[in-house]
Amino acid sequence: MKIRTFFALPIPERISRPLSDCADTLCEFDRGLDAHWVDSSNYHLTLCFLGDVSLEQVSELEQLAREELKQQPAFMVPLDCLGYYRANPRLSVLAALPSQHESLDTLHQHMVNIAKKAGVRYDERDFKPHVTLARLPAQNRFKVPDSWPEPGLTTPADSVVLYQSRPGERGSIYTPLFDVSLSA
Repeated sequence: MKIRTFFALPIPERISRPLSDCADTLCEFDRGLDAHWVDSSNYHLTLCFLGDVSLEQVSELEQLAREELKQQPAFMVPLDCLGYYRANPRLSVLAALPSQHESLDTLHQHMVNIAKKAGVRYDERDFKPHVTLARLPAQNRFKVPDSWPEPGLTTPADSVVLYQSRPGERGSIYTPLFDVSLSA
């Protein structure tokens, strides 16, 4: 049996609320109502999308993550801009994006390495860590604003979670499979 998974940082409610306000201001640019807005309770900062993995790989991913991240210190991630980009040939996203951040880049690379060691075929060349606010079909009527709202938020990177993603009636359902705390 295969399950769809990704590594992410959980977003605390004190950060997801103001992010949701930013998403609300972007609704007016979704002229064709093409966007599928993510409920703020499902916000997370995606570090590495793994796709379909086996249950055995989940166990291996957990063991590798615990080993590789035991010396990884916690840090803060600035979520200081919003953006719109094509994630793949079928999908575009509206997302909160961190500015260039060395610790986040290092953590992203750790998660990619862990996935590869567990035998996951990882090939997202242009992936950027992000918080998805809305998903749109690649061909859509979203009008990119001249001036984006600036969230000016900072979220903690204090634990990494492997989530399972399943389709639901009102968007994806995310279930934490394991989490690894980063050192204080």
